[in-house]
Amino acid sequence: MTFRRPALLALLLLPIAVAACKGAPDPHLSAGIVKQVSLKQAESCGALGQTVADTAVRQMRAELDQEKNWDSNIYGPTPVAGGADNGTPTGASAPASYSTTNTQVAGVDESDFMKNDGTRIFSLSGDTLYASTSWPPQDLSLAGQLKIEGWPNDMFLDGNRVVVFSSVWTVPTGGGLGYGYGGGFGGGPAGSAALCNLGGAGCFYGWSTTKITVVDVTNFAAPQVTAQLYLPGSSNGARRVGSSVRLVLSDSVRWPEAVQWWPSDGSGYGGGDHDKWVAAIDALEDKNEQIIRAQPLQSWFPGGQRVLPDGTAIDLTYDCTNFYVSNAPEQLGLVTLATLDLDNLAAGVSRASIIGQAGIIYATAEHLYLTSEHWWWWPGDGEQDWTYIHEFDISNPAKSTYIASGGVDGHLQDQFSLDEQDGYLRVASSTARYSQDAGNVDGYFVGSRLSILAPQKAGAGQALTLVGEIPSLEENEQLTATRFVGNKGYAVTFRAIDPLVTLDLSDPKNPKKVAELTVPGFSTYLQPIDANHLLAIGADFPVGPSGVPDYEHRSMQISLFDVSNLSKPTRTANLNVGTAWASSEALWDHHAFNWYQPDPTKPGILAIPFSDWSNSNDTGNYWDSFVSDVRLFSVDSAAGTIGGLGSLSMSDIYIENNDYGWSWYYRPWVRRSVLATATDGTVYAYAVSDAGLRVAKVSQLTHPLATSLYPVAVTHAVDRMVRR
Repeated sequence: MTFRRPALLALLLLPIAVAACKGAPDPHLSAGIVKQVSLKQAESCGALGQTVADTAVRQMRAELDQEKNWDSNIYGPTPVAGGADNGTPTGASAPASYSTTNTQVAGVDESDFMKNDGTRIFSLSGDTLYASTSWPPQDLSLAGQLKIEGWPNDMFLDGNRVVVFSSVWTVPTGGGLGYGYGGGFGGGPAGSAALCNLGGAGCFYGWSTTKITVVDVTNFAAPQVTAQLYLPGSSNGARRVGSSVRLVLSDSVRWPEAVQWWPSDGSGYGGGDHDKWVAAIDALEDKNEQIIRAQPLQSWFPGGQRVLPDGTAIDLTYDCTNFYVSNAPEQLGLVTLATLDLDNLAAGVSRASIIGQAGIIYATAEHLYLTSEHWWWWPGDGEQDWTYIHEFDISNPAKSTYIASGGVDGHLQDQFSLDEQDGYLRVASSTARYSQDAGNVDGYFVGSRLSILAPQKAGAGQALTLVGEIPSLEENEQLTATRFVGNKGYAVTFRAIDPLVTLDLSDPKNPKKVAELTVPGFSTYLQPIDANHLLAIGADFPVGPSGVPDYEHRSMQISLFDVSNLSKPTRTANLNVGTAWASSEALWDHHAFNWYQPDPTKPGILAIPFSDWSNSNDTGNYWDSFVSDVRLFSVDSAAGTIGGLGSLSMSDIYIENNDYGWSWYYRPWVRRSVLATATDGTVYAYAVSDAGLRVAKVSQLTHPLATSLYPVAVTHAVDRMVRR
């Protein structure tokens, strides 16, 4: 791999002190929070290489210095891991309405392993993309399939194009299994390193490469690959606006294979002599620094390839000017924002890379925000959580342009902690400050806050500057869910009970906490269902006589909140679901939360994947108690009610552990759902699992119309399913 040398640009290097540590930690190694954070493009490949080496030396010394306290490491070094009803819908060849992927921002699609367009359902299972005909419901069937190299994770559906992101592991050159698993990566399939296909039992170590496979599904029965790209790193999430796809990649740098993270001279822990042990670590650090500074830039970073339909491989060479360096302390790594315009595949992919670690992604149609947490090189009294935020302009479908950076006190829960409104960025964060105060048992003082940032002129550029704040939402409680709706905000915190906090954000420079509603348990996701109501999923923890939550009687809970009056929010309905073992992917992944209300004058339907262990099956077989289904609920905000509609189960195709040779890590759990309405008003529910699809009328969920199993599941499950 080669680096193209750019024209000179200004570079603001990290304020790095690389003085050798002798014994006690060098205080300069623990750099403080940078309040005026910024990114600068590298002025040259040489300057970029110097920055990488300086950061690597600093990190190496900080980590090895922690081993000097051998009394707390007496066990040796810790490796560092870089049916019955055949009713047919009347009329149309497509449903009158249908649900799609639940996303945060209208017009900004989010990648997921299942996509649908009303008549077709695409799903990833194992190493295969499955394409199924889904309308009319009774004709649900598998139409086509395509093996995807590596381990497919998620995808987009854009008309007759499917864009699949898969992980392909690369065996390190030389087979090194140290901190960095070896160096000198050749970059892509044409390099010296071999690729591992996890679908074929492959390898589970090495370097992660993300493959982008663009598939033409015009011929539904025979999907065709039209483009393939290999990019270094693991996918950290993707967004699509129109034809433009933005993929965020997270990657580790390629540490020199000769770098050692434990003395190899047999010194052990100095034979009980602490001074001898410290001297051995000091000597190793000095040796490692020489190795680090001798490694060329191209060995730190991998390349990538674009493979044309005829098999021709095009090298995706890095341009040093596409690298950004932060003036804030970051752990060594690489975050890449890759842009692919599906309407211009010949142009390939453009990249903007940041030296640092990847965090949360939030995007609107015009801006994309990347976050990273401040890294304290050494733990110490008075430290606090801090999050850096970098804003990019994505209005150009072919590239991403850096705009500004800022920071907020605390750490973010998820993407819903961020929201942009009228040019202002609202950020909800959980705060944590470390103190050695003996009166604080765990050493941390926690809380939650709201920060409002806006781009403002700073020197020759711009900065995301704090313009408004609520310093404390709830003391001693951290956030579990946040949602912004226009000029209103809602936050849920948890310690022993659940306050739902309402916020007035009409004046960005003077945001106000209006009120709070306290109920047992907590919510992990909030879904606005109209202008005045929130639907939430979370957990209920009954409070015992001592005032402490009773975890043994925990249950999953659906709640309906009336927030028409910010000063007096109320919970109008709540429904506990399942046993203490019940769970749903919707608790932590909003893509599994399917809110469907095509007619706002009528009650809506909530569908969530659900799993539990039931005591009703006393067969003596442990797995017969397993429950896996889509659970449906009727939600009427006007009446303030939540009612159960039943479940569409797929437990009958569950495969027992080790039965038919299936591995322990694979279970055909129901993970997603689709809801669709026929022109006559009949509503149908589809269950989507790793093993296949099933559909039924919502009014007759126990009598499926059709079940379509994927080939991997058919030979193992069909006989068992028929017997039941």
